[in-house]
Amino acid sequence: MNLGSLPGARERRVRTGGIELCVVELGDEERPTVVLVHGYPDSKEVWTEVAKQMAGQWHVVLYDVRGHGRSTTPMPLRGGFTLEKLTDDFLAVADAVSPDRPVHLVGHDWGSVQSWEFVTVKRTEGRIASFTSMSGPSLDHFGHWIKQRMTRPTPRRVGQLLGQGAKSWYVYMLHTPVLPELAWRGPLSKRWPKMLERLEKIPAGDYPTPSLPDDAAHGAWLYRDNVRARLSRPRTDAYAHVPVQLITPTGDIFLSEKLYDQLELWAPQLVRRSLDAKHWVPRTRPDQLAAWISEFVAANEAAKEDGRPVQDTAPTGAYADRFGGRLVLVTGAAGGIGRATAFAFAEAGARVVAVDRDAEGAARTAEMARLIGAPAAWGEAVDVSDEQAMEKLAEKVAAEYGIVDVLVNNAGIGLSGSFLDTTSEDWKNVLDVNLWGVIHGCRIFGGQMAERGQGGHIVNTASAAAYQPSRALPAYSTSKAAVLMLSECLRAELAERSIGVSAICPGIVNTNITATAHFAGADAAEEKRLRKRTSRLYGLRNYPPERVADAILKAVVRNQAVVPVTPEARGARLLSRFSPGALRGIARLKPPL
Repeated sequence: MNLGSLPGARERRVRTGGIELCVVELGDEERPTVVLVHGYPDSKEVWTEVAKQMAGQWHVVLYDVRGHGRSTTPMPLRGGFTLEKLTDDFLAVADAVSPDRPVHLVGHDWGSVQSWEFVTVKRTEGRIASFTSMSGPSLDHFGHWIKQRMTRPTPRRVGQLLGQGAKSWYVYMLHTPVLPELAWRGPLSKRWPKMLERLEKIPAGDYPTPSLPDDAAHGAWLYRDNVRARLSRPRTDAYAHVPVQLITPTGDIFLSEKLYDQLELWAPQLVRRSLDAKHWVPRTRPDQLAAWISEFVAANEAAKEDGRPVQDTAPTGAYADRFGGRLVLVTGAAGGIGRATAFAFAEAGARVVAVDRDAEGAARTAEMARLIGAPAAWGEAVDVSDEQAMEKLAEKVAAEYGIVDVLVNNAGIGLSGSFLDTTSEDWKNVLDVNLWGVIHGCRIFGGQMAERGQGGHIVNTASAAAYQPSRALPAYSTSKAAVLMLSECLRAELAERSIGVSAICPGIVNTNITATAHFAGADAAEEKRLRKRTSRLYGLRNYPPERVADAILKAVVRNQAVVPVTPEARGARLLSRFSPGALRGIARLKPPL
């Protein structure tokens, strides 16, 4: 969608240094101003989706950098794109759109590179309230990073230097005369949209804009006018004079995460966040960016009004930089592994939807999740085996809380007993919850993730019983083996949509599943005795569900396929792959119950 066609969009021309910048404004001018600066080889339209989502809360401003989009081009090109002139442009825009209040600055790629200049030079002090950076380091910080590794080399530092050197191949190409311009005005610009769609999973549409050939050709001078000069002679006073939020896409093919090591030395008020995405996050993850930018802006505005120092708005728990603000839904969350997982995500700053057929238990989990650190948490009472109820839940969650970023299909029931003692009703009950509950969750919530097109992750709780046969668990093991295979199939299918799928195989964990398990062929008294006996054995093992929850968060961060958790689960996994006959022999043993 073109920015000019958005409801309430206003366009103006700002003159600076002999050129005219095309500026578009959205939202109420009386509200705090957020300025979005695009990178290379983009125009302001790279921010369209983010701007649309933020315009209801902020005064959002976008402009085409000189030589790009509908802004005019300096002549001659050489020397027309220096960081000093780009700073002049920014100040002209800020004075035009927010003459009496400092603006909140957001930059991506080269928009971030030049914005680092804006927030570290003296003449912009008082004009910027905060800065959110993504996929674009300060050239001064980068220069010092290189010098440190060259003057004090270690194997690790040399590896980092070589790694980033390989990622920066395009920088060398852009320094060659004439060839980049010929490529962009020739076949490259025509192939670029398909390349972005294939490599970055950017959906086809109105981006990039028709000005791409000229934007890319002119933008080469951003590199030629600045990179070599600054990397060879980096400033020693490049300290940020505003709070900085750094958003790092972990899959960025152009920039290493190591570039931001020790950034706190240059940006004392720093908030770090990581996003499991590639380089062009304004197009692939606009929902998350809009949420994080808005949260950071709001925190800085509140601090300014209260007259206090800006506090770090990011959660401080483990994996907080990955899950802060993300929406996580956990089924079977009233107790055991589900509750521990909901708490772990809450501690990492995620918003949590705790789902269980036990309404009071789900509500308690949500209440505790808020106390632990979740910015918001809700309890929902749903039977995961009920397809219509799950569909209604998905509609409610999407409408009231948003599309789920991480889905944890954890709800399950236990069933023990020989195959011949297991009735058809027993089979139906265990498959309805353990298998169909997972299928409903994956199909309904996974479908929403895929339709949104911004990635996500699905975690399915299987079991070590999925690959470890047992004469005592035929129905349970079958249900969990199906969950494991379903997860493997989904992982293959959804990878192209940037949705990860993990199967968690806990093993023997001290939860209350044994206290509610059904024992086929046993009368009430015998079932009570078996439950008590099994619970005591699990209690003696005493492997806490919190360690499984930690494994789940790690699985999402690392995008792991199959995760055996306990030592016995890992051992059985190895035997299933390298000595399945041994497992078959063990399966014949009668359990000591």
